[in-house]
Amino acid sequence: MAKDPYQYFRIEARELVESMGRGVLQLEQAATPELTANLLRFAHTLKGAARVVRQNGIADDAHAIEDALGPLREPGATLGAERIDAVLKLLDAISARVRDLDAPAEPAATPASAMPPATAKPAAAKPATAKADKPALEELALRTVRADVAEMDALLDGVGETAVHLRGLRRAGASAARLRQLTDALAQRPADPTAATGDGAAWRALADEARALAATLEQRLTWGLDRAERQTQQVRDAAERLRLFPIRTAQGTLERAARDVAHAQGKQVLFTTKGADVRVDADVLAIVQGALVQMVRNAVAHGIETEDERRRAGKSPAGRVELEVVQRGGRVAFLCRDDGRGIDLAAVRRAAEARGALAPGIPATEEQLIGLLFKGGVSTAAAVTEHSGRGIGLDIVREAAERLGGEATARSGAGGTELELVVPVSRSALDALLVAVAGATVAIPFEAVRHTARQRRDDLVHAPQGEAVVYEGETIPFLPLAVPLGRPVTPAGSWITVVVAAGEHLAAVGVDRMLAVGNVVVRALPPLAPAYPVVAGASLNDDGAPQLVLDPHGLVAAAREHRQRQPVVERPVPHILVIDDSLTTRMLEQSILESAGFRVDTATSAEEGLEKARRNSYHLFLVDVEMPGMDGFTFVETTRADPALRAVPAILVTSRNAPADRQRGLDAGASDYVVKGQFDQVRLLTTIRKLVG
Repeated sequence: MAKDPYQYFRIEARELVESMGRGVLQLEQAATPELTANLLRFAHTLKGAARVVRQNGIADDAHAIEDALGPLREPGATLGAERIDAVLKLLDAISARVRDLDAPAEPAATPASAMPPATAKPAAAKPATAKADKPALEELALRTVRADVAEMDALLDGVGETAVHLRGLRRAGASAARLRQLTDALAQRPADPTAATGDGAAWRALADEARALAATLEQRLTWGLDRAERQTQQVRDAAERLRLFPIRTAQGTLERAARDVAHAQGKQVLFTTKGADVRVDADVLAIVQGALVQMVRNAVAHGIETEDERRRAGKSPAGRVELEVVQRGGRVAFLCRDDGRGIDLAAVRRAAEARGALAPGIPATEEQLIGLLFKGGVSTAAAVTEHSGRGIGLDIVREAAERLGGEATARSGAGGTELELVVPVSRSALDALLVAVAGATVAIPFEAVRHTARQRRDDLVHAPQGEAVVYEGETIPFLPLAVPLGRPVTPAGSWITVVVAAGEHLAAVGVDRMLAVGNVVVRALPPLAPAYPVVAGASLNDDGAPQLVLDPHGLVAAAREHRQRQPVVERPVPHILVIDDSLTTRMLEQSILESAGFRVDTATSAEEGLEKARRNSYHLFLVDVEMPGMDGFTFVETTRADPALRAVPAILVTSRNAPADRQRGLDAGASDYVVKGQFDQVRLLTTIRKLVG
C-alpha cells in the first residue's frame, strides 16, 4: 500500500467540507432547490469516499448530514437555526477527523494490498469534539501548505530546465540555417564547370537535395521550437499561479467565524468580501488566515451592536462586516470594516489602567489607546466568553504582521471601525488590462478599471486646475500615462482613456492602445531597483522580459497631484444661458454644463432670457422651444436680428421632432436642434465646445 493511504481522500474531503460549509451558511439566507441538491450531492460523495478508505466515523457523520438536509427536498421547507447548528457541528467533527488523518501511517502497518482497517485510528487521534490548541493547528496547516509549495517549486525548476534545453535546440536551428547558406554557395560552383553531365551533374543534384533538406530542417525546427516555447510558457504561468492561493480559499472560514460569533451573541451580521480573487504566496496566506479570523471575530464581538441597540441608533438590525483585499505595490492590504459603534476609547483606558498597561491620569492620544489593543491583555468586553474578553484577538493580528514584516493599524469613528493588516508578498496574481504606452507594455489591475473610451484631445476639459474628462456627469483629472512613467509624451489627436478607481477617488489616464486582458503574476521589485511611485511590481511576458504592473492608488494620486501642479492659466470660461420653463430640465442642463467646466445662468422664460442676454455677455444660448409667451423660435429670430447678439450661437432643445419644426429652427438661425427624447449628453457637450471655440 502507498505510504500515505489518505493522500487523495484528505484533499477531496477538505474541499467537500469547505463547499458544504459555505452552502449551509447560505441556507440561512435562502434554501433554493439547486443549493439543496448540491449539498446533498456533496454529503453523499463524501460518505462514499469515506467508506472506500474505511473511515466509518466520517461516513456516519456525512450520512447524518444527509438526514438533516433531507427535509429541504420538500417545496417551501426551511431549516431552523438549531438544525443548521447541528449540521455545522457535524462538519466540524468531520474536519477534526480529517485533520487526525494527517498523522503518517507506519510503513509496515498493513500489507501492500490491504485497505486501512475500519477500526484503526492514528495514534494521535482525538475525539471529534476536542479542540486543538491554536499553535498546533497553525503549525499543522503551515506544514501542509509548505509541502504543496515544494512540489510547485520542483515543477517550476523542471520547466526552467526544459526552457534552457529549448534554447539550445534553437541554436541548432540557427546551424541549420547556416547549412542552407553553404549549400546555396556550393550549388553555384560545380566541381567541374565544363562537365554538363556525369559527375558535375550528380554533384549539383546532391547539393540541391542537401539545400532542400536543410530548408525543411530549418522550417520544422523553427515551428516546433516556437510551439514548444509557447507551451512551456503556459506551463510556467500555470505553475506559478498554482503556487499562489486565492484569498477566497479562506472565505468559508471567515464567513463561519462571523456567523458563529453573531449567533452566540444574538446578533445579525452580513459578511461580505471584496478582492478575494487576489492570489498570494501560500506561506503568507497560512500566517494571515488566523489573523483574518480574529479581525472578523473582533468586528462582530466588539463592533456590531445588538439588534435593539442598532434600532435605537437608527441603524438596520443586521450589522455589516466587510473584508477587502487590496494590492499596493509589493504589499497586500487586508481591511476589515464594520458599521458598528466604533472603539470605546474610555473603556480601553479603564481596561488598560486596570491591567497596569497605562498609569491612571496619564494623557494618551487616540492612536496610543488603540495601540494598546494590539499589545495583548487589554479587552473592553464586560465578561470573558468563548469569543472575547481575554484580550488576545488583536495581539494575534499584530503577531502575524510582525512575522511577515508588515504592520497592523486600526481606525475608528461614529460610522464603525476599520482594522488594516498590510503585509509584503514576494509575488501575487491578478487579472490585468494590458496597455501600450510610449513603446512599452504595462498592466493595470482590472478590478480598478471602471471605463475605457477613445477621447479626442479637443474633448478634454481644460479647467483652471488642469486637464480633465467627464465621466458619469463629473469631471475627473486626466493624465497621459507616459508622464508618471517618465517617458516622453507623444502629441496625439486622441487617446484611449482608462478610468481608474482607488477607493472613492477616480482618475483617467491616457494610453496609446489597449492590448488584452489577462492574468499576470506580480513579482516584487528588487530592493535596490528604482521604481516610480505608480509601479506596484513587475510580471514576465512571453519572452521572459519584465513588464511593469501599476498601482491604481499611485495612478490616481499622480493624476490628482499633476492636476494641482499645473500652472494656473487665466482663460475665459465659456458663459452659457439656459432658458427653459421646466425646473427639472433647467437643473439637469445646468448640472451637465457646470460639471463640464462651463459657467451657467438660467432663465425661466424667453422674455427673461432676452433681458439677461442684453445685460450680460454670453458665449451660447441653450433654449427650449415650447414656453409660455415668446417661444424658442421667436427668441432665436430676435437675437439674430439684434446686432449685439447675432454672433452668439443658439441651440434649440425641444420634444418636437417633426422635420418641419427642425427646419424652422434652423431657418430661424439656430446652430443645432436637439430632441429631448434623443438627448445625448456627449454629443451636446461636443457641439457646445465646437461652437464656443
